[in-house]
Amino acid sequence: MTFPLIGVIGGGQLARMMLPEANHLGYRISVLAEGPDVSTALAAPESPVGDYKDLETLRAFAAGKDVVTFDHEHVPTEHLRMLAAEGVNVQPGPEALIYAQDKLEMRKKVEDLGLPNPRWREVHSVADLQSFGAEIGYPVILKTPRGGYDGKGVAFVNNDDDAASLSDWFTGSALLAEEKVNFTRELSALVARRPSGDAKAWPVVHTIQVNGVCDEVIAPAPELSDETAAAAQDAALSIAHALGVTGVMAAELFETPGVGPGFMINELAMRPHNTGHWTQNGAVTSQFEQHLRAVLDLPLGSTDALAGVSVMKNILGGSNPDLHAALPAAMDIDSGAKVHLYGKGVKPGRKIGHINVLGEDGEAIDAVRARATAVAVALRDA
Repeated sequence: MTFPLIGVIGGGQLARMMLPEANHLGYRISVLAEGPDVSTALAAPESPVGDYKDLETLRAFAAGKDVVTFDHEHVPTEHLRMLAAEGVNVQPGPEALIYAQDKLEMRKKVEDLGLPNPRWREVHSVADLQSFGAEIGYPVILKTPRGGYDGKGVAFVNNDDDAASLSDWFTGSALLAEEKVNFTRELSALVARRPSGDAKAWPVVHTIQVNGVCDEVIAPAPELSDETAAAAQDAALSIAHALGVTGVMAAELFETPGVGPGFMINELAMRPHNTGHWTQNGAVTSQFEQHLRAVLDLPLGSTDALAGVSVMKNILGGSNPDLHAALPAAMDIDSGAKVHLYGKGVKPGRKIGHINVLGEDGEAIDAVRARATAVAVALRDA
């Protein structure tokens, strides 16, 4: 009896968290790791090291795999198109993935689909950026279309002088300028779709960002109207269907009460996502299991929540370099908290793990948040 062999390009924590789900289903995962000490390479028995930007490396890695999927969106699109043309089962395919790789292409497609977009413009020079600022009013946001994440590749532009100071951003490639949306909070609509077209959505969540990095997720988003929640799920599902997405997709949103359906689309990610980590302990089917089901075109699992509220709290590198030594005290703080560590070395501000806590019946949301924070702080600061 043989089970599919899944190839995952990228050896970060997302690939690492696919491993136990694959084991439960009897599947093998091989990971193309960036180095021998990246998160997944320390946990996966099949972790060849190679450069995901090199076509021949990708060809060699894809050989013998039943499906190839991703830990990140940074593989060159032209390489993925070549692999797909050569018969490699790439999920999601390059024609869908490009909308997570390139923010300009994403903005164009969201506009084509008639979904709520911030005002935006493709800019090629400081003069273009200043013209956009003059037209819609400062402040505006400047983004590199490719490669940015966790606040990287993003600049806030408050006036013409700020725009002029960013002249070194213009190196010949187009950049994305967007209005600075007046939003009340950030949301995330997480969905999964399989190639045969079946798709499911988890509850919409509230995401809390600190310095451009996701710090905390509350599921479901408290005090979100049923109408806005349903519209956000429908928008994410519409995108997944229209683009032919396979696997998990996160639509990051700005909540804009009273404007349009109550939200605007910020960015897309076509892979398991930080805003979906709560599903590991807070939903019937985790995003990692669902992603594997989807890319293998298996029936999708239930996305129902297991508690009235779940909180995910990221652990960022702090003053404590020895997470193992801090584990006993952290676990003793809250026996219901689930600790997920990524096997990474500690660096200030680096994502090294997260905590999931499920609220008890009648427990206030702030109390659940405090429980998750206490455990994360104990690990971070010992």
